[in-house]
Amino acid sequence: MAISYIRPDKYFDGAFEQLKSINAYAQASNIVVTDEYVDHTSQNNELESRDDVVAYFKKNQNRDLLISDVWVLSSNIQDLLQMFACLLKNEMRIHIVNAGVVIDQKSDVMLVLGLIDQLRQVLQGREKKMIGRPKGSRSSSKFDPYLDRIIAFIRENVSVSAMAREMGVSRSSLKDYIESRELKEVAKGLVTLDVPMDAEEKVIGTISCPQTKNI
Repeated sequence: MAISYIRPDKYFDGAFEQLKSINAYAQASNIVVTDEYVDHTSQNNELESRDDVVAYFKKNQNRDLLISDVWVLSSNIQDLLQMFACLLKNEMRIHIVNAGVVIDQKSDVMLVLGLIDQLRQVLQGREKKMIGRPKGSRSSSKFDPYLDRIIAFIRENVSVSAMAREMGVSRSSLKDYIESRELKEVAKGLVTLDVPMDAEEKVIGTISCPQTKNI
């Protein structure tokens, strides 16, 4: 059994995109996700100030953790290193869904370094742009903070009308949100995900080293 950790960020993926890929991966890998943690705290918060998250991971030691990408843990390289170290120390297996790799205490150090360097390259590229919303990302919705609750309702076969009454929102708006994000398909694990072949080698191959400048 496994848990999943989701943290939306305006420069990366929203909660829906993460949940969609995680559920598809879990379905394809025959992994049962028993708990989903959707964290709406700012990416700017350092690990030491994220008490709820630290407590959640400590409570779930020795379990499989599914995340869509490494930046979900932190987009701060220093915090990410600490997060990796602590999760592995607590004997957790970290499934990086989009990369198609699993990190545990026995993993090749080059694989971990490759994942971290991928994030470094993304952040470096983002600093050069910093204009508008990333191409292909989905705009936010007032329902996004309630995504985990809505998914739970769908899995319990609660009707949209009953959901709307329970949440005190418009039925039509909620219905549009569920349909536009294909949440019924996501909740039922009907979305497919292509896991790359030779995933570990591909991650390691993306490591970028400084080039010697011509003098």
